Amino acid sequence: MSSASAAVPAHASRSPSLKGRVRVPGDKSISHRALILGLLAVGETRIEGLLEGDDVLATARACEALGAGVVRLGEGSWRVRGVGVGGLASPAAPLDFGNAGTGSRLMMGVVAGHPIEATFDGDASLRSRPMRRILDPLERMGATVVSCAEGGRLPLTLRGAERALPVEYESPVPSAQVKSAVLLAGLNAPGQTVVLEREATRDHTERMLRAFGAEVSVEPWGAHGRRVALSGEPELSAVDVIVPADPSSAAFPLVAALVAPGSEVTLEGVMTNPLRSGLLTTLLEMGADIRLENAREEGGEEVADLLVRGGRLSGVDVPPERAPSMIDEYPILAVAAAYATGETRMRGLHELRVKESDRLAAVHAGLIACGVEARIEGDDLVVVGHGRVPGGGPAIATHLDHRIAMSFLVMGLGAERPVAVDDAAMIATSFPAFGPLMRELGAEIHLEAGA
Repeated sequence: MSSASAAVPAHASRSPSLKGRVRVPGDKSISHRALILGLLAVGETRIEGLLEGDDVLATARACEALGAGVVRLGEGSWRVRGVGVGGLASPAAPLDFGNAGTGSRLMMGVVAGHPIEATFDGDASLRSRPMRRILDPLERMGATVVSCAEGGRLPLTLRGAERALPVEYESPVPSAQVKSAVLLAGLNAPGQTVVLEREATRDHTERMLRAFGAEVSVEPWGAHGRRVALSGEPELSAVDVIVPADPSSAAFPLVAALVAPGSEVTLEGVMTNPLRSGLLTTLLEMGADIRLENAREEGGEEVADLLVRGGRLSGVDVPPERAPSMIDEYPILAVAAAYATGETRMRGLHELRVKESDRLAAVHAGLIACGVEARIEGDDLVVVGHGRVPGGGPAIATHLDHRIAMSFLVMGLGAERPVAVDDAAMIATSFPAFGPLMRELGAEIHLEAGA
């Protein structure tokens, strides 16, 4: 198990207008998948722009433990020499994923489709997160849970199928992780593996599988969903992958620029995949001054430069069907809503209760601590903005959640009094350069050494 790191308190103060042009780190979802498909491909996969946060590095180590040759060539530049579908070896030691929910769940799908056994573990936060939604379809495909903590949690030992079975699986929750785990397990199964999702979730796995040579079809299913079908037992071939800038990381300087009056910030090469653009859509509805420039394609994904200017925002109603396209961005949207005028209602946030923390409760508590009017009604978060945030008060409890930490540090940039968080150390899991990048733009964010 990962050793617990010491807490690193941090605070942010009201800042002058933010100015500059920056590129946030590579997309975490793409980074995980590039390493995993590099493991499963034949040949040498070159990856540029890989996010070198703790979560992704844990996946890189797991790929190496399963038989891949993984080499860092330079900043963001990596080489993975794969073993091919069916060529994995049982790891000699437990796979420690730290805080990486995506890495651990996707890798469970990989292991489930192969006749090997692996133990999965992580930090206290990852050990508390539910895995049963992943394990249910994998057991239907022939995998066996040898041992696990109560409720199907980590530490967990999974024995893959001797001969993986194709399934048609209707996911009970809109989850790209569940879908991806089933498809990755289906790579080593004969015939066709099908995932039915009632609401379309991020499609990076489907896109990247095609790029590596798999046959994947996607068709509409139901009112808002899709039928995703994978033809099993392909020979995946290594490709070069360029990782676009992460829209979930870009969300923090983006909202910071919106709440610091007079700001003008350009965020370069941000992924604008429609299934990841819910926050952008919502902020534009709120009246945000955001302009997409130089739209292009990189690594099979749509990207653009985002020119963001500070200005007034208005409250809006965010429909529940938008949640899959912005599930990681609700904490920072709540910050934008606090600075808006009027009521913003974010509907259908049940999935936030099972992220790195109970994000719904944590965001609500943080808003109240900053003097913002907010309430939870069922699975909805309602924020009543008055165009200003008092700030101050005790340090916000982050619950080992990097997005809570970054969101409330952004909150402090426009608040009347500084906003502190109890721990910023875990920001390194997804955005190691958060502090320096924000300070480069002029933000008054102070993290102690090592954050």
